[in-house]
Amino acid sequence: MKIGYRTIKTAIATPIAISIAQFLDLENSVTAGIITILCIQPSRKRSVLSAWNRFLACIIASLFSFMFFELFGYSPLVLGVMLAIFIPVTVLLQCSQGITTSSVIIINLFSAQHIDYAFLFNQFMLILVGIGVGLIVNLYMPSLDKPLKDRQKKLEHNFQVILFEIASYLRNKKMTWDGKEIVETEEILEKALELVEVDRENHMLRSKHSYYDYFKMRNNQFELLQTMLLIVTQLPKKDVVTEQIADFFERLSYAVHPGNTAVIYLNELETLRKTFNQEELPKTKEEFETRANLFRLLSELERYLTLKKRFKESDVTLLKKTKRTGTTS
Repeated sequence: MKIGYRTIKTAIATPIAISIAQFLDLENSVTAGIITILCIQPSRKRSVLSAWNRFLACIIASLFSFMFFELFGYSPLVLGVMLAIFIPVTVLLQCSQGITTSSVIIINLFSAQHIDYAFLFNQFMLILVGIGVGLIVNLYMPSLDKPLKDRQKKLEHNFQVILFEIASYLRNKKMTWDGKEIVETEEILEKALELVEVDRENHMLRSKHSYYDYFKMRNNQFELLQTMLLIVTQLPKKDVVTEQIADFFERLSYAVHPGNTAVIYLNELETLRKTFNQEELPKTKEEFETRANLFRLLSELERYLTLKKRFKESDVTLLKKTKRTGTTS
């Protein structure tokens, strides 16, 4: 069983918060630990937002408790009425995330059966200690570069397999491939995009995120690959140009990598399209359907390559610049 970072941070932060509260001689010191547990979040951005929402909700809860309990008494009915008003107020102020944390403060104040300024200050200090420790501990976030890089490599391998299998089907009109890479790719992209979102929230001052752009681009390409698979399985028969397109898919399968050489294959695709246009017109319905699907296939390929071309500056362009300046990197 793997223990996650949130579990480890919770196990470290909770006793620290309680110890600080005890050192400051605060009543209900365990409350600081409970607040800290509720403040541990999966990213820095969520941690900061959570800390602010919980702090604001706890302050509002303390003020509401003081007014309601001291004016109307310490009864369950008053507690219920106060919560019925307090919760909509937190929603209105967009700090409803702090309802659970502030409920701990409300119960503390209700249980005391008497609230004075000293006890209110005690609760305020518990809030500061609990939220503060949770925020500080949560500032440490492990790097996600390695898991993202691993998913990138696996994703590119799957893309290579899918493109190669399309080439094989175009040549042989037989599907012996089990298609497991399709399911794997869906799972990889889903998890990768989740990790990327967390990583973006851990770098709040970074305006761009290369992995975010990369996996978004691959996600769009994957949708096009699924469309291409559907097209090739609908081809009624092999065409004269089919073998050339199969060769193109095979070459493309060897060129899946983080760099950008899409312009080379877009040029090849344009040449292939011109060759295609010079072929004899189809004579039968079956030949016409084949030709139409091949045209669709070329269009999807162009969209696939254009996505990569727009992703980053072309490595082909960079190589030309390097040769002109006589520098290497």
